Amino acid sequence: MSDFTTRPEIRGTFGVATSTHWIASAVGMSILEKGGNAFDAAVATALVLQVVEPHLNGPAGDMPAIFHSVTTGKTEVLCAQGVAPAAATVEHYKELGLTLIPGSGLLSTVVPGAFDGWMLMLRDHGSMSLIDVMQPAIDYARDGHPVLPRVANTIASLAGYFAEHWPSSAAVWTRDGAAPVPHALFKNPDLAATYERLAQSAGETRTAQIEEARRQWREGFVAQAIFDYIKTAEVMDVSERAHRAVLAPPDMAGWEATYEETLNYDYHGWQVHKTQAWSQGPVMLQALALLKGFDLAAMDPNGTDFIHTVIETMKLAYADREAYYGDPAHSDIPIEHLLSEPYNDARRRLITDTASMEQRPGRVPGFEHLADKYIERSARDFNIGPVAAQEPTMSHLTEKRGDTVHLDIIDRWGNMVAATPSGGWLQSNPVIPGLGFPLNSRAQMFWLEHGLPTSLAPGRRPRTTLTPSLAEKDGTRLVFGTPGGDQQDQWQLIWFLRFVHFGLGLQACMDAPLFHSTHFQGSFFPREVQPGQMMIEPGVGDDVIAALRARGHLVTVADPWTIGRLTAALRTPDGMLRAAATPRLMQAYAVGR
Repeated sequence: MSDFTTRPEIRGTFGVATSTHWIASAVGMSILEKGGNAFDAAVATALVLQVVEPHLNGPAGDMPAIFHSVTTGKTEVLCAQGVAPAAATVEHYKELGLTLIPGSGLLSTVVPGAFDGWMLMLRDHGSMSLIDVMQPAIDYARDGHPVLPRVANTIASLAGYFAEHWPSSAAVWTRDGAAPVPHALFKNPDLAATYERLAQSAGETRTAQIEEARRQWREGFVAQAIFDYIKTAEVMDVSERAHRAVLAPPDMAGWEATYEETLNYDYHGWQVHKTQAWSQGPVMLQALALLKGFDLAAMDPNGTDFIHTVIETMKLAYADREAYYGDPAHSDIPIEHLLSEPYNDARRRLITDTASMEQRPGRVPGFEHLADKYIERSARDFNIGPVAAQEPTMSHLTEKRGDTVHLDIIDRWGNMVAATPSGGWLQSNPVIPGLGFPLNSRAQMFWLEHGLPTSLAPGRRPRTTLTPSLAEKDGTRLVFGTPGGDQQDQWQLIWFLRFVHFGLGLQACMDAPLFHSTHFQGSFFPREVQPGQMMIEPGVGDDVIAALRARGHLVTVADPWTIGRLTAALRTPDGMLRAAATPRLMQAYAVGR
């Protein structure tokens, strides 16, 4: 594996900020330069990402973060994943004639979580004032930013739909009657005004101001604008019918972001931290538990054996995700069993030299019915016709529109944050008039049948795909992540394996060809299953691609440099910092000194 890199790995001791957009990374670094810590910088970076990548995330979306605080000495998860509204029942959706929750529109909305989560982080771990961390986002929304071609193209593809069905979105995204031209200055004055009003929340102390901003979000002017709109709105969605919202004022007023412990696993001396099973995060830990039994270091990291072994491992881990994961606060999740050595020793023996075409969740004692239900569900025809304005994974790889963002930040003291904000895409719901942003569509990840960890139920978190990572070994700590829906823990796994086993730097591992499986059931509407199918970048070479096909894989070769949007940052015990960002899509950047 070559140590050639497309760009230098950033090194320094003062601070590093890396994200999926260069402006956001620069803003994060500017906060560090002003004396802020990693938490201040993460909040400022995230708010700017909501402005410059509105097709990928927004204030009313979702956000998990994994962070390490020098002050507390703890590594924790911040969960800003909103829950299903009180009126969101299986019976209600079935009465509407639905078999799947639509991938867009008001029926797909859970309680907005991202903004409250960022405010919680700022309150408890940041050091700067509310206005100081919000000002960059206010400025870019008010004064404009060079709109990404992908944003402009997304708006252009939906301009007619907005004009016909979502006029409040047309007013924001096609202000002059047409989509913005790529790289033109794009402004969102309504969003700027919303941010500015929140940033000027009254309070005698820093904490009081932040708490007032949270209150204004949950039950003040933001909530009032949301419910003034949705109390009468009937919104066209991907089902090609108009539906009313189930979200209600008590749902927002009664929910707050929370902290929780990480789920972690030891892999070759690295303690890898992920979220609990309300996200797909544990699937990477399951994959590592399976891969422990293979001598990966003896394989070519771009070769047939490595790629085949990882793909087959991911098929097994993701089958368990579909069968067993869900909100641990509402369901008994057998996660300890899924990560146990005996279980993975037995599962590992299922991997042969031939690609599997089966969905093979493990048989967990007492939970066998969930495995059976997944196998049945994966073969079901949901009778979904052509899909219109829908959600997301990687728009340049599929017909879908949208994705996610990611950021990794480390300061000079050793505080660090990895976060994967998403949801509230411009294509997920109409813009709330006067606020400049839409609601999310995360409820599409629930199932409309009872008895599953992922069954739609009031107060339950959807089993999201959002999954940042933190790993530590001998005093070195590493934060990393990527957008990409179901691919997030696949691309992170491949990158991490190459980093651990082959001794190359952050950037060199990031520049290596990536691949992923689409064998298992997708998390987003219309919940597709593609048995045996995988996608790979051509950089592995024609011989490897031919060998994978000979083993039975159904291989789609992507365009060069199109898979994955990874970023990463690392701190060694002596205080040296390193950071990297993918060259793919020419957006992500790492900065630091």
